Amino acid sequence: MSETITIKPYLRLSGLEPLVVRPETNFVNVGERTNVTGSKKFSRLIRENKYEEALSVARQQVESGAQVLDINMDDALLDGVKAMTIFLNLLQSEPDIARIPIMIDSSKFEIIEAGLKCVQGKCIVNSISMKEGEEKFIEQAFICKAFGAAVIVMAFDEVGQADTKERKIEICHRAYKILTEKVGFPPQDIIFDPNIFAVATGIEEHNNYAVDFIEATREIKRLMPLTKVSGGVSNVSFSFRGNDHVREAIHSVFLFHAIKAGMDMGIVNAGQLVVYDEIEPTLRQLCEDVLLNKNNDNNEATEKLIAFAETVKAKGKVEVKDEAWRNEPVEKRLAHSLINGITDYIEADTEEARLKYPKPLDVIEGPLMDGMNIVGDLFGAGKMFLPQVVKSARVMKKSVAVLTPYIEAEKEERRKASLASGTANTEAAGAAKILLATVKGDVHDIGKNIVGVVLGCNGYDIVDLGVMVPADKILDAAQKENADIIGLSGLITPSLDEMVHIAKEMKRRNMTQPLLIGGATTSRMHTAVKIAPEYQHGVVHVLDASRSVTVAGSLLNKEQKVSFLKATEEEYIKLKEGFDNKKSIKQYLPYQEALQHKAAIDWAGFNATQPQFTGTKVFADVDLSELRPYIDWKPFFIAWEMHGNFPDILTDTIVGKEATKLYNDANALLDKIVAEKWLTAKGTIGFWEAASEDDDVSVNAGNTIITLSFLRQQIKKAPGQPNLSLADFIAPKTSGKKDFIGAFAVTIHGIDTHIKNFEANHDDYNKIMLQALADRLAEAFAEYLHLKTRKEYWGYDTTESLSNDELIKEKYVGIRPAPGYPACPDHTEKHKLFALLQATETIGIELTESLAMYPASSVCGWYFSHPQSQYYGVGKIQRDQLEDYARRKNMPLAEAERWLSPVLE
Repeated sequence: MSETITIKPYLRLSGLEPLVVRPETNFVNVGERTNVTGSKKFSRLIRENKYEEALSVARQQVESGAQVLDINMDDALLDGVKAMTIFLNLLQSEPDIARIPIMIDSSKFEIIEAGLKCVQGKCIVNSISMKEGEEKFIEQAFICKAFGAAVIVMAFDEVGQADTKERKIEICHRAYKILTEKVGFPPQDIIFDPNIFAVATGIEEHNNYAVDFIEATREIKRLMPLTKVSGGVSNVSFSFRGNDHVREAIHSVFLFHAIKAGMDMGIVNAGQLVVYDEIEPTLRQLCEDVLLNKNNDNNEATEKLIAFAETVKAKGKVEVKDEAWRNEPVEKRLAHSLINGITDYIEADTEEARLKYPKPLDVIEGPLMDGMNIVGDLFGAGKMFLPQVVKSARVMKKSVAVLTPYIEAEKEERRKASLASGTANTEAAGAAKILLATVKGDVHDIGKNIVGVVLGCNGYDIVDLGVMVPADKILDAAQKENADIIGLSGLITPSLDEMVHIAKEMKRRNMTQPLLIGGATTSRMHTAVKIAPEYQHGVVHVLDASRSVTVAGSLLNKEQKVSFLKATEEEYIKLKEGFDNKKSIKQYLPYQEALQHKAAIDWAGFNATQPQFTGTKVFADVDLSELRPYIDWKPFFIAWEMHGNFPDILTDTIVGKEATKLYNDANALLDKIVAEKWLTAKGTIGFWEAASEDDDVSVNAGNTIITLSFLRQQIKKAPGQPNLSLADFIAPKTSGKKDFIGAFAVTIHGIDTHIKNFEANHDDYNKIMLQALADRLAEAFAEYLHLKTRKEYWGYDTTESLSNDELIKEKYVGIRPAPGYPACPDHTEKHKLFALLQATETIGIELTESLAMYPASSVCGWYFSHPQSQYYGVGKIQRDQLEDYARRKNMPLAEAERWLSPVLE
């Protein structure tokens, strides 16, 4: 009788040699240095095609004790599929390296699939997740199972990355049930990564991240005992990048506790792990307190570890900070913190001041406002710049947050006393109140947020209603709050009409508050011509945040208000008169005549390049590190009201020092965004056969023809100069030539959670920074995809070799005009673009009723490939073209007039 042999359900991996992860296996080190995003040396060698030399990095990881080798080729300048294939094929021929199992690590599944085809033995795929929904998750899981690979499952679903213990457990358990019940995955081949996030960031919500990971690990192993738990250990110490001594200690202390909770493996530099017992006792205790969130009220443990880290550089170097100002009286310390944007001591100093002054409100009205007055004076004199002011506001908010509970308690005591005595409880009038809102249909609020911060720094009480706020809500809130001033913001052109509507409504309600107008598409001229005539109690265009303080001051000063509004009204009347006179002077061609002045293009000698495919292609999660090199920094500085070309602005004699600080802060936050995957970049492109007829372009979208309608310049030009339309750059139907048009849409998801965290931490500086960076990443994504389109997907200029500066200056062949912008100012064409790309269904961009895109950090547009295609502005159009356009689009004339009013002469 033969004996039955039972194979126990352990995780069994292999290179040339097996690796069985048994219950008694202590911890599996996954070597992290063969990763182009984690090792400068490895990245350089791969980019220089020195693959055989790069094998030395892998060999060093194996010799240092790595039991699994993590390999990642996600880099903007690499063909990831090719790099992964070449490196893995070479590695397989090196027995001393190939003996251990491989972890194929990529954010792109096509790279993972390429790796799976090369690996011998049983590997690990890092990673798959449910962030794109169950269907995609199941599809990828089946592929991994077919190759016999184990999988790392990220705790990431359609909502986002799991950051709390409860979310980590919930997502992992859901993924487990899908994998085991629907895919038939062996439980022992499932490895969960419940997300290790950075602690000691200074943001209170982050303090429990290590504890959440450890406790989630304990529960995951209880619920699903055959599964394994892994994680990227270096993430936990990200706040201390550049300080290896402290980082190594944090890693060891973290692993000490995580392994006890059931963590089985982790991506860590095997050669740089310090023994737990050999960490100096002070540092070890500080790490324990931070990682286990002990003694960390008001970030006390965090601050102690940061203070210790600042004395330790390269295991022993001591840096001396000038702390002499800490010996000054509390009033001077508060002012110093405000002026320099220092938050380190603000809670303690505020508490000291509270105990010193009779009432907590006295601290705000006394030393804090004195400090902010200095900030306001310095800003007004050009001695401080906007980023510094926003940092000052962060300090002020943190201080006020300390005092607010005491102020509210005093109010409650006074209320009770007044009820008991039967007397009225009247509060002081307080600071002037300014209500701000981004109008209905518009989602952009960076500029509004900056204005709110600057006004708040100057003592005003700001009520911010947010974005997409209907007129009634704005005006109801203004009356309820008894606002002294109403400020409206908008970025897209339909917002201009909404502002006109609000002005009319204010008149109808007999309101008297002055109305401030601001935002990218607004102008002094539009305010004078369209908005000011509708409301007689003061309409003022505010160019930027620095002007808002002066304008608000003039409007709220009884002596200045009348003369200021009178002067503004007279100026706007002159502007309107000049505009009306200019209208009669400009000469326009009748539309049918303008149509005869098309761009002169030799279609007979034209042969369009055939794109790689027709239809659409979706990019579900492009690595942000790939997009980063394409960032245009100039608009970033403009958002902070620092004007100048990049990188020259960094050495500017006036703003250079602060611009450099801002740039460094931006890149530090960008490092964190990329490393911790705060944001997700999603995009889609498409190409279709197309033909033009006058100003319409017919697009062959498979089973249907979609007709795009464009506008034509009508202003009379010099002889021989064309009146352009985008339709001119697509081959006419009558030419008999095959031609194509393309489209794209890109977006950055995931900002909202982090914005809320910054708001909760009274951190406007990083909130605005994050919004500005998300916008830059969206634009960088558009640049990146356009480059890939020209060189690869459409391939009409495969030899292009342009620097980033040349890309920013649009030196490339072809254009990517966006609906709502000068060459195609009609926003309603976005409906067709979104239908062609299925942009809402595939990448989650939604259109508001005013056709703004949400998320706000989104870009869309058309691709034209013809070498003569160019950017231009339609300018003003005449009534005859409006009527023809409405007919071509089968749109009611009144509707067409509504959308095109900004360009209608």
